[in-house]
Amino acid sequence: MNIKILGMGCANCKKLYQSAEEAVKELNTDANIEKVEDIQKIMEYGVMRTPAIVINEKVKAFGRVPSKDEIKEYIKEEN
Repeated sequence: MNIKILGMGCANCKKLYQSAEEAVKELNTDANIEKVEDIQKIMEYGVMRTPAIVINEKVKAFGRVPSKDEIKEYIKEEN
């Protein structure tokens, strides 16, 4: 599984990255979590507001920090 956190490194982006890490650990899922900070790459996903979470190349949420439980649901959907 590939998880990308899209954002320029703001506090919310960091919080989303941390929540994604915790969700992966709690679900005992094998996932690669990557930060994407390049604005051009972020725009390729059609995301105009960060932070955003992308799982297996599908944008799951953007413009807000989803809860850890929401992130777990996104991961389960893609497993």
